[in-house]
Amino acid sequence: MADLTYTPPKVWTWDQPNGGEFAGINRPTAGARFERELPRGQHPFQLHSLGTPNGQKVTIMLEELLAAGYEAEYDAWLISISDSDQFSSGFVSINPNSKIPALLDLSGPEPVRVFESGSILFHLAEKFGAFMPTSGPGRTECMNWLMWQMGSAPMLGGGFGHFYAYAPEKYQYPIDRYAMEAKRILDVADKRLGETRYLAGDEYTIADIAAYGWFGGFVRGDAYGDAATFLDVPSYENLMRWGEELGAREPVRRGRIVNRKGEGFVPERHSAADIDAVLNT
Repeated sequence: MADLTYTPPKVWTWDQPNGGEFAGINRPTAGARFERELPRGQHPFQLHSLGTPNGQKVTIMLEELLAAGYEAEYDAWLISISDSDQFSSGFVSINPNSKIPALLDLSGPEPVRVFESGSILFHLAEKFGAFMPTSGPGRTECMNWLMWQMGSAPMLGGGFGHFYAYAPEKYQYPIDRYAMEAKRILDVADKRLGETRYLAGDEYTIADIAAYGWFGGFVRGDAYGDAATFLDVPSYENLMRWGEELGAREPVRRGRIVNRKGEGFVPERHSAADIDAVLNT
């Protein structure tokens, strides 16, 4: 049993892993831990990622672009965070923060690295002029909701998700604290979606793609075990309507299964046929 009367020292030092599912890879330092170059495929976009909520945002966006007829062909390479792939020298050269997803855009005269899922969505939307208004209040509203999602994700994942599902022991205080914040975030989305079809208004945008990466799991009921029941997600009727609508989109279905292992998933994607082979089975 951990000491519930812990008193923080004057200066914190890292002595040993603090337990939990990811204790073996977490350290309070940045930078590459070993030398290894990243593979490179034939397509303009090289994605190095994992099909977590943040990773799904980018594969959904790329599949949406392809479905809309844009030249957004991509190679999606699996980054296994449990195997510390994100700490290779090649990955760190694209994302110094060692977090997925990371994108290398080879479509121009010089390679462009893009990291942080929101930045990748914005980069692709601007590049193709798609899924984001090009100017005016609509563009600002889209950015409002994109930034809202980016700011909310740590509360849902590193906060609620960690203490509810991954922490080595269950403590009421952090679970209650983050459950309250998670429900507040769900309520923000639900109230907004009671006013408009999509988060930024009447058009489907990168704000919806970003938010679905996280809310989709709660709507489907497969986020953090039985978290949807614990948080009473079905009671957020507007959020459920929106999530079910987005979940039925073919590009969303395709993007959700990329960079994930197991039956029904596609660990690496190098052509549309890789996904077709799984969905048509």
